[in-house]
Amino acid sequence: MSQTTTVFRARVPLARLRKAEKILGRLGLKPADALNLMLAQIELRQGLPFAVTTGPAPLMSGIEQATLWNAAYGAY
Repeated sequence: MSQTTTVFRARVPLARLRKAEKILGRLGLKPADALNLMLAQIELRQGLPFAVTTGPAPLMSGIEQATLWNAAYGAY
């Protein structure tokens, strides 16, 4: 099955792009790779892969943090 690609252009602040490129480089990615990953997540989740809100997220209690840590990484 052949995939068709397209060029996607966006205007971003140069300083932001340079900082992101350094981080992505440490991950072995290019900005286009990161954009493709984000678009894949949007497709899979049928929405943004992160919360967008105008208010701060409530802080988790120590117990909530420990529970999430143990679920992700096992007991410390």
